[in-house]
Order: sequence, then C-alpha cells, then structure tokens
Amino acid sequence: MPKEKARTYRSVWEAIEKDPIVALNLERRSNLLMNIQERIRKEKWTQAEVAQMLDTDQPRISNLMKGKINLFSLETLIGYLDKLGHPVKIEVGRPKKSRKLEHA
Repeated sequence: MPKEKARTYRSVWEAIEKDPIVALNLERRSNLLMNIQERIRKEKWTQAEVAQMLDTDQPRISNLMKGKINLFSLETLIGYLDKLGHPVKIEVGRPKKSRKLEHA
C-alpha cells in the first residue's frame, strides 16, 4: 500500500474544517476570544466582574474562559472587546489573486 503524502495546513482550523471560509471564521473568532481571555487574566478580573462589564452572566464568561468558541459569534466577541476597552480594527485587503465569481 503506498504511503499517503502528509498534508500541511495553514492553521489548525483548516485541518479540522473542510470549508475554508468556515475555517477562517473559526480562526478569527479564536484570535478574538484569546485576546479577551488574555485581558481578563492580565487584569485579574473575576468572572462575575467581567460579566457585569459585558452585560452578561457569569456562566457565559465561564464558557468564554473555557474556550467554547462555538458559543460566540464574531460580532459578540468584537462587542466584548469594545466594552473591555480594546476596540477591534477591521482591515479589508485586496485579493491575492484575481478570481471571477461564477454565476449560477
């Protein structure tokens, strides 16, 4: 039986998600979530304090601190960062390759 060539992925998200757009969304959410976790740890805030700052409940913050990424949208995480004093800057780049969209 021939050996399969090892596949290299750009990120762990690409390795676990077939759809590259979904993988990119997961990667972005993961980055935002980790930034929030880092800020909370750095400031030594309790989950109750953070919940009050973010207008949510403590179990929600517990899920955030446990990294339950599937429970948080990009919009929610960006809002949390804004409320914690870390506004998110969104930058839109130019496409690397010119791709034409196919019409159905």
